[in-house]
Amino acid sequence: MNTPVTIIGAGLGGLTLARVLHVHGIPATVHEAEASPTARSQGGLLDIHEHTGQSALRAAGLFEEFLGAVHQGAEASRIADKNGKILLDEADDGTGGRPEVPRAALRQILIDALPAGTIRWGHKATGARTLGDGRHEVTFADGTTVAADLLVGADGAWSRIRPLLSDATPAYIGRSMIETYLLDADTRHPHSARTVGDGSFAALAPGKGISAHREPNGVLHTYVTVDRPREWLDAIDFTDAEAARARIAAEFDDWAPELTALITEGETTPVPRTVNTLPTDHRWDRVPGVTLLGDAAHLMPPSGEGANLAMYDGAELALALAAHPGDTEAALAAYEEALFPRSAAAAVEALHVQWLCHGDEAPYGLVAFFTGAGQGG
Repeated sequence: MNTPVTIIGAGLGGLTLARVLHVHGIPATVHEAEASPTARSQGGLLDIHEHTGQSALRAAGLFEEFLGAVHQGAEASRIADKNGKILLDEADDGTGGRPEVPRAALRQILIDALPAGTIRWGHKATGARTLGDGRHEVTFADGTTVAADLLVGADGAWSRIRPLLSDATPAYIGRSMIETYLLDADTRHPHSARTVGDGSFAALAPGKGISAHREPNGVLHTYVTVDRPREWLDAIDFTDAEAARARIAAEFDDWAPELTALITEGETTPVPRTVNTLPTDHRWDRVPGVTLLGDAAHLMPPSGEGANLAMYDGAELALALAAHPGDTEAALAAYEEALFPRSAAAAVEALHVQWLCHGDEAPYGLVAFFTGAGQGG
């Protein structure tokens, strides 16, 4: 096909779509709200799975570049109870199959692999409307518009493109995550560094948890999970970092001090993130000239699959378009036919992962899952 593809969102999914399209000679333009690739922090490490994220990177011709960005040793994992007792401790022996890579580095690999000018930075989509004949118009915050013959919403949880296809909106599941960081941990926070170890660490209990990941340069990236109403989160003044840390730590007042130190010794302003989801069986009727990928299509709780699925969606959509030259609708129909059951299965699995981590049997259900002693649920 020669019709340019208009992609809204330069996350991993949208960029993978643009890159695989480029590999197959199909032009694309990506519109991104952020002003530049470094406009904000891109988050921590991602474990890239063989059959989804890695498959997408192979389709993009970037697998070797990806391997060069892997954070060695980061597949090590520990699980503890709220008293700090280690229940599972697995080293990274190089056979795990889910290498960890900094999200920002992976995103930059994809950006660098696109022709200059492919990404239009500082273009925040505010709405979209149907023009007829399979064409759509997207409006941006600066008042400009673009008409698209083929429009792809890769713009995340609060997609401005989704309403063209679906009335579904994300719903809060009663769980929030708060992020903070310990810097130069081996020198400044040696006890926390020893507690976390070389890779990922999770201390879990029903309805709450303190998790951390060792990132490059001695950074410990902490994620605190609490099951609380949205009003509880809204009542915390996150502009007062010290008070916010104290309020969050109070939810863990009977936990081991080496665990709560991952909260109280945080050196960055805590960042709250609500966990929102779309229905597990979210789908839509075929609408000519538009589709979705990633969180815009199948927002689900954190399970390690989100970025992988977004990249896989992008690659699969590009491959479908390449396989149906001159017949965009056949390509979109084939893509969505596979997308819907794949997304539904992943969403159900994500809910199960959340139950293992924070349900009534936490942390023992998760340990049993990893050791093969049983999965609970």
